[in-house]
Amino acid sequence: MIIHYHRDFDGMASAAILAEALEATGRERQVRWAGVNFDRTLDWESFGEGQRFAVVDFHFHPRAAYWFDHHPTTFLEPAHAELYRESDTHKFDPAAPSCPPIILEHAQRRWGFQPPAHFADLVHWSNVVDAARFGSAEQALFGREPAIRLMRALTCAPDYAWHDRLVHLMRARPLVQVGADSDVERCYERSCRNRDHALEAFPDHVLERGRHAIFADLRSKKIRRERFAAFYLYPELRYAVTLLPTRAGVHITAASNPWNRPPAGGPHLGEMMKEYGGGGHAAVGGCNPPDDATALLWGREVYRRICAAETAAPRG
Repeated sequence: MIIHYHRDFDGMASAAILAEALEATGRERQVRWAGVNFDRTLDWESFGEGQRFAVVDFHFHPRAAYWFDHHPTTFLEPAHAELYRESDTHKFDPAAPSCPPIILEHAQRRWGFQPPAHFADLVHWSNVVDAARFGSAEQALFGREPAIRLMRALTCAPDYAWHDRLVHLMRARPLVQVGADSDVERCYERSCRNRDHALEAFPDHVLERGRHAIFADLRSKKIRRERFAAFYLYPELRYAVTLLPTRAGVHITAASNPWNRPPAGGPHLGEMMKEYGGGGHAAVGGCNPPDDATALLWGREVYRRICAAETAAPRG
């Protein structure tokens, strides 16, 4: 059994919890894992052919032996939504702030799983990180809690195998030990240097800025991803659209400000990004365009759609 997980904090935690639950309850004898990102949905129908696999924190796959997710945009095709049924091996909860609590609760209730104590901390911080429940932009960028150190270290992962190794650590050790790992420490220190450079350089890479939204091109190799940089530098913003470089190509992220939430009636960013082959939540969405030119075109279009929707949204 191979678990395919979304390659971020809560996706890794999801893989760690599911792997432990499957083996500890005797449902599976040998479990391994590998990360995925939105580029894999381009061949989603043929994905995993010849494998017996699970998918967590990622799009629904009709051939998955186990599947757990919380993204409202999880169903890539209407037929997929019709195929889904909650069962002993499948659970979808779009109201959950992250995927790990879905898996943990399901495994305890359905399979009689007795989780190790450190999984409670893993679930707590998955909810904080994935739902952006940080106390402030300062905490998100400069916090030194183990989970935040790990979250930041992920921005400097040397290769995909590094994520897989961290899934093993998250499964076996408390977060305080994972955050103190020497490889995590090196990546964290590098991420802090990148953060400081990114905050300094960010204003020069803003392409468009409206009253409540901003569009920035961060594809320069001199700038690393800083998820909350726009909201730290410009706290009055409600939205930020950014182009980001990844190993899978350019990534477009559209996000709302967790500390200056838009009023009710604003655009559902996940649904908007689903139109471009991605997905996400109401407050944040993303996609992987096929090339740089398309990325710039789509990014500008998403920004302008957000501005138009923000202008048209009713004010209560």
